[in-house]
Amino acid sequence: MKRLTPRPLDADAFRPFGEVIEPDNATEIRLINNGTTTRFHDIAPVDVASGGGHALISIFRGKPFSLPLDISMLERHPLGSQAFMPLDARPYLVVVAPDEDGQPGEPVAFLAGGKQGVSYAKGTWHHPLISLEDMSDFLVVDRGGTGSNLVEFFLPEPIRIEAE
Repeated sequence: MKRLTPRPLDADAFRPFGEVIEPDNATEIRLINNGTTTRFHDIAPVDVASGGGHALISIFRGKPFSLPLDISMLERHPLGSQAFMPLDARPYLVVVAPDEDGQPGEPVAFLAGGKQGVSYAKGTWHHPLISLEDMSDFLVVDRGGTGSNLVEFFLPEPIRIEAE
């Protein structure tokens, strides 16, 4: 069985799969509302227009998992990006893989801090939400509309995610 140890989530390491949603990843910083608010601008694109899609904002509530954890499936959304922002300031796991001829390549696991979000680029292989510690809510921005926007791939053998 393959084993993965999550590493801390950072923008540079995650960039092949999408964007980390946090103030340090903003393209520009602006003071707005007469100087009372700081806007961390354009952190991650919302790419959902393929096939006439539109942006949706939802809340996902994830049941907690603990390590070690065996995963046997990855998914991707070929018609749009998908962003997750934790609302409960709890850590969570992010498991992603590059695409290799239409199926997941070698997976990578990241431990996201409770104030970091992720935006999976269109077509990025990833595991569904993996909350840690307790039930956790996430603000999710993804694609609504017609067309098949979910592809699941069941791994030939499970991968174990372990703590260090």
